[in-house]
Amino acid sequence: MDNDSIISRLTMPWKRFWGSSWERREILNGNWFPLEVFVFGLIFIAVPYFGSNNIAHFYLEDAFSVFPENSYDRSVPVINWMIIPYAALYLFYPATLILTPKNDKGRLELISAMQMLILATLFCVMFFLLFPAEVDMRNQIDWDSMNGIETILFEFIHTSDKPWNAWPSLHIVHSYCLARMITHWLNHNYSETKWAKPFMILLWVEWTFLCISILTTKQHYMFDLFSGMFVGYFAWRFFQPTLDKIRSSDVDSILEEVGWSN
Repeated sequence: MDNDSIISRLTMPWKRFWGSSWERREILNGNWFPLEVFVFGLIFIAVPYFGSNNIAHFYLEDAFSVFPENSYDRSVPVINWMIIPYAALYLFYPATLILTPKNDKGRLELISAMQMLILATLFCVMFFLLFPAEVDMRNQIDWDSMNGIETILFEFIHTSDKPWNAWPSLHIVHSYCLARMITHWLNHNYSETKWAKPFMILLWVEWTFLCISILTTKQHYMFDLFSGMFVGYFAWRFFQPTLDKIRSSDVDSILEEVGWSN
């Protein structure tokens, strides 16, 4: 099997994995399909992430000496309000589902995007388990200086996400891939709308703040940020040819290649 065949198998819609979902794609005028894809994402992204997070927390030792804490990491100030752009990652997911074009090309692109997130997550989880790293900087946070919203968000993050799974930062990987996917649709499907350009600017301003926020909330080290950027960029470039192929090809030809009927 040559490299192109392997890449195609990974990036083109997985026939058996998505086959039954594809048959239900028109339910509720097409609104059911993104929700079903989202459920698959919860299972195949959230479970590996939080599973590895808890395994590292309870059973593994810190191996971060392989890539030691940067001397500048602790000099980055805590900025309480930046927990808001940090937590805003969780708005990227519904935004992606809402902006998915309600046609077969859009659905095929959504499937490819979800596969990108699943494979990127599993790739990162491999590092989380082989090189467990604890981000031991939460003691720098001054809880008394927070307002109510900041306290709620910090408590939610600290309760749900143990200070492990450091690098590559999945926060950065997912946010970058989702921002690129949203941008892809804004450019190709919503370019004639008045809100597309302002929304795109807001999206990338938020992503920039999100990148800074993983440091100023003491959730990650600098190395986590840059390794996350690298993995996110690589994941996007890996899947981009397939997304371009779906965009430029006839739907029937894509479905025939996958092994589905229209």
